[in-house]
Amino acid sequence: MKILVIQNRMGIGDNIMFLPFIEAISKKFNTPVNLMVRKSSKAEEYLEYTNYINKIFTLQREKNSKGKHDGLLGSMNLIKDLKIEKFDKIFIFNSSLRFRLIAKLAGINEVYQYPLFSKKKQHITETAKKFIKDTIDINKFNDPKIFIQDDKLTEVSSKFEIKKQDTNILLGIGGSGPTKRIPANIFLEFMEDLTKIKKCRFFLATGNDKDEQLILNKILNSKLGNLCTPLDFMSIKETLPIIKSCDAAICNDTSYSHLSAALGVNTITLMADTPLIYGSYSSKMHPVIPDGVEEVTHNTLGRDKINPKKIFEKLIKILN
Repeated sequence: MKILVIQNRMGIGDNIMFLPFIEAISKKFNTPVNLMVRKSSKAEEYLEYTNYINKIFTLQREKNSKGKHDGLLGSMNLIKDLKIEKFDKIFIFNSSLRFRLIAKLAGINEVYQYPLFSKKKQHITETAKKFIKDTIDINKFNDPKIFIQDDKLTEVSSKFEIKKQDTNILLGIGGSGPTKRIPANIFLEFMEDLTKIKKCRFFLATGNDKDEQLILNKILNSKLGNLCTPLDFMSIKETLPIIKSCDAAICNDTSYSHLSAALGVNTITLMADTPLIYGSYSSKMHPVIPDGVEEVTHNTLGRDKINPKKIFEKLIKILN
């Protein structure tokens, strides 16, 4: 039996959030499934050793609408690509009529999909849960998990001199937008408090955006800079064993919060301007929201109201 799952949301975090549902499909039919995702999900960098995924296909759609699978010609190309693979079943995690028609024209006999034309106000996880319950009668799901090889852990421990007797902390200081990036001074405050009671090592994960680099450099140039190792020069795949080696993570709403939690690392998620579900869907996630706010969502704009004392208190509970 050959099964395809299409998950066409853009980001790394989106893709990780859907892993429990992909795993459920694999378990139901007792076979690894094939996954089609966007290039921006970077799935190949962190799903290489996931035993319930057979092969990853790239949905080649671009922002300029000139990708191989964009437009009418792109639909024909996708039909052709799917026909070659001869899938028996397809699970489509969206409500697009386009994908349904493509699946049918590709000759896939069993097509399972979200209800058509119902994209508006879909909840990212609850809609997926209902879909899996309705189609394959599964309603219990694991946390998302990313797997890496043990020899990679040994390798990075030696290369980066990661010591088990130290308290190793991942700091996900980047973010997909400026309103999600917590200021450097907030990170520095709880870092200073932590170093007073524990011997620490901090790994700083961020992208190469100008504003992200400013936050990175402010931390590196502080009096705690000698305790910090930047990871911005590394690929996601290269960072995974380092993240896995950490005792905890404190992350903005960034890809690293999803990666660290999926690697089994207790992760404090700093939710300044994103719906809380993106930082609370895993048992490994421990959200902190801005002071004075009862519910965080888009346009909360609370990055300056994240309380470093609350981060510190939550971190101590995790470490102890």
